Amino acid sequence: MLAPRPGRQDHAMSTDVSGLIECRPGARLWGLDDEDTVWEAGIDLFLLNRGNAYDGLACLFGIRNSSGFRPLTEDRGFPGDASEGLRREFADCGGHDCVYGTTWVTWAELSATDWQETDASGTRSRASVAGTDTDWGRVWSVMRILSEVHGAENVRLVVWFH
Repeated sequence: MLAPRPGRQDHAMSTDVSGLIECRPGARLWGLDDEDTVWEAGIDLFLLNRGNAYDGLACLFGIRNSSGFRPLTEDRGFPGDASEGLRREFADCGGHDCVYGTTWVTWAELSATDWQETDASGTRSRASVAGTDTDWGRVWSVMRILSEVHGAENVRLVVWFH
């Protein structure tokens, strides 16, 4: 069997998610235009998320989306203004040559999400597959707390898949 090409998902193989929560502490203090307002690495997703429930990945990021969720964010790419810590972590995973589906979402976007929206069958809601009562709940708690300090637009989760 041929190995899957980088940037492509092979549904016969498992899909792993990696990523990091970042925040911009300087944005609230000095404003977005200040040279010291940069993204800072917060916490690795690995420390908070225990699994790769595919329905959650589908609903959030459009990965392995056989259930027909409308993804919240899909293939936005690696942020050009990423923190140094995020850049190192991404490079350690092989970077653009070894991962696919790189995207990001802010806490502002997550907090404005309709968590009762369902998949194509109308049987599973976003809340049931990626809400606060799932493994994603710890991620959302950390992002919410950081947003209380730094502002909802200044907290984001950046993810990629392999």
